[in-house]
Amino acid sequence: MKLGKVIGNVVCTQKVESLDGVKLMLVQPLNEKLEETSAPIVACDAVQAGPGDIVFYEGGREAALGLENWFNPSDATIMGIVDRVDIDRVIDPGG
Repeated sequence: MKLGKVIGNVVCTQKVESLDGVKLMLVQPLNEKLEETSAPIVACDAVQAGPGDIVFYEGGREAALGLENWFNPSDATIMGIVDRVDIDRVIDPGG
């Protein structure tokens, strides 16, 4: 699983049927210190995340399995909203 921050949403007037009703979010990938690691990605939202939320997401085939309809083309799916990250100190995603 990977960490990211929801920085926006993506609106599509047309998408494949297997993604009907699935919200698409723009996610900034982060490392364990909540620092940006690469360019933002589009991820399907399985947990009703919103802008500013720190989330964990999965990529590859596992991303497709996070949605109700497993037969879908998702490359990334948000699987949960992070409350905090513990490494050698507590990092509060809220600030």
